[in-house]
Amino acid sequence: MAWVAIGPDGKFDQQEKWKKFEDGLADKMRKKSGSSGKLVITAKSIKQFEDGGLEGLEVIFIHCKAFEFEATIWIRYFLWPTVRAIRLKKVEQLRSKGTEPYGYKWDRSHSAKELQEIYKDLNNGEELDSESHHVSIAGRIVARRAFGKLAFLTLRDDSGTIQLYCEKERLLNDQFEQLKTLVDIGDILGASGSIKRTEKGELSVKVVSFSILTKSLLPLPDKFHGLTDIDKRYRQYVDMIANPEVADIFRKRAKGAAGGAEARPFVTYHNSLGRDLYLRIATELHLKRMLVGGFEKVYEIGRIFRNEGISTRHNPEFTTIEMYEAYSDYQSMMDMAEEIVTQCALEVNGKLTIDYQGTEIQLQRPWRRETMHNLVKEVTGVDFTELEDDLKVAKDVVLKAVGLGLDSKDKSSIEACPSLGHLLNEVFEIFVEPKLLQPTFVLDYPIEISPLAKPHRRHAGLTERFELFICGRELANAFSELTDPLDQESKKNIDEDSMYEVTLDDDFLTALEYGMPPASGMGLGIDRLVMLLTDSASIRDVIAFPVLKISQ
Repeated sequence: MAWVAIGPDGKFDQQEKWKKFEDGLADKMRKKSGSSGKLVITAKSIKQFEDGGLEGLEVIFIHCKAFEFEATIWIRYFLWPTVRAIRLKKVEQLRSKGTEPYGYKWDRSHSAKELQEIYKDLNNGEELDSESHHVSIAGRIVARRAFGKLAFLTLRDDSGTIQLYCEKERLLNDQFEQLKTLVDIGDILGASGSIKRTEKGELSVKVVSFSILTKSLLPLPDKFHGLTDIDKRYRQYVDMIANPEVADIFRKRAKGAAGGAEARPFVTYHNSLGRDLYLRIATELHLKRMLVGGFEKVYEIGRIFRNEGISTRHNPEFTTIEMYEAYSDYQSMMDMAEEIVTQCALEVNGKLTIDYQGTEIQLQRPWRRETMHNLVKEVTGVDFTELEDDLKVAKDVVLKAVGLGLDSKDKSSIEACPSLGHLLNEVFEIFVEPKLLQPTFVLDYPIEISPLAKPHRRHAGLTERFELFICGRELANAFSELTDPLDQESKKNIDEDSMYEVTLDDDFLTALEYGMPPASGMGLGIDRLVMLLTDSASIRDVIAFPVLKISQ
């Protein structure tokens, strides 16, 4: 009979896909046997099948014989777009069970490498089940096997790999069935349990509970053949997933296009490439690709360019530090912001009480943390939580409360707001922001103005985002990152009349479909921090060569 397989176009063809599978299987068996030779494969049947309207091939009882090694295999071979469709159904199934497939954070006790080092002397078959040996880890699943009431998963994190040893009896409720039916290779999991070394010598976490932190929608690259498409290879996040040694190159480098979501970029045309290019408005989207590729803590100090106005607080060219941490949320970034600013203040001034333009600033921790809603209510008396969804009525309430003395420009800005979220933010910027002299974290921004932030886990219409204000100026912006690719894609094309521009490219959305771990991210303006610590009135005072108008 002729071998039948699914081609790249979704139609059935001869040879190509089957040959690739056969070659990969042969390579795997050669590695197992330690020798080389011809692989003999026979199959009882190959047939087309349909599962929930999804077509594929079913190869039953492939019998393989090579170099004194035999195996009987059953496989269903899906087309790549079909895999995505199946995984999208699993996303729906998880949500129907009350499980969010794109989690917020995971508290880890150890990395895989740390566990391998701590328990390197554990004997084969030995198990440590006491509370002191209870561990919590997280990472991407790169291999899985299930046999009846037992399943083995290989978890890879930034440091290495470790096995998850899963017994049905130890997992609560239907978690074992979820593990077998809803968890795929490529998913990012958090797991906790005790330590065990199997009889075969594999150090394992004997799982008592796990959580799907990110559901991967796209299959990982072929583990046998790696990436042969040069263009895909240089989409580095895919290459880093398939080949961990690629990530090591960038770790060693660390030792020795437009990327933001709210700003207007400088655009130029590249003649040779025949495409528009952008001076970056943030390092954001490329750093997030690094998280997809397996890095867990990344940062960049970089020059940023924004095609916007010039003032004492704004310069078209400025410097920021942008950082991302996997498995954390925006609460973690508040601690990070406090740590960075206080340490810089101590290094520069030797104290945490500083003077800025005649105002005494107290930088001692902890700093105030308050929601935007509460701050607006505190200053204006307007409680946005009590306003109805009628935007016109809401604007009337706001103008009645704060309209006296409001100049025509601010009044026009309020009247032009396209949503309640924009209205809340506008009122905050006009009335609250100038009053935030002491360090204050402003929390939980409206979803309309935060396209890359994760929806708040408890409050609909808000996001897990904060901005840090000192002396009435924004110093840092951070949030729990949005990792759901479908939610992110829905925000790609914002109405042209929107007050905020979003610059999300298709490749970044594809990266999210491979799976980005839950993470928090923050951008902190270095120029504004230097202004604060040196008592400089203008951002141009702390930039060696600021952009100026051409003298006549």
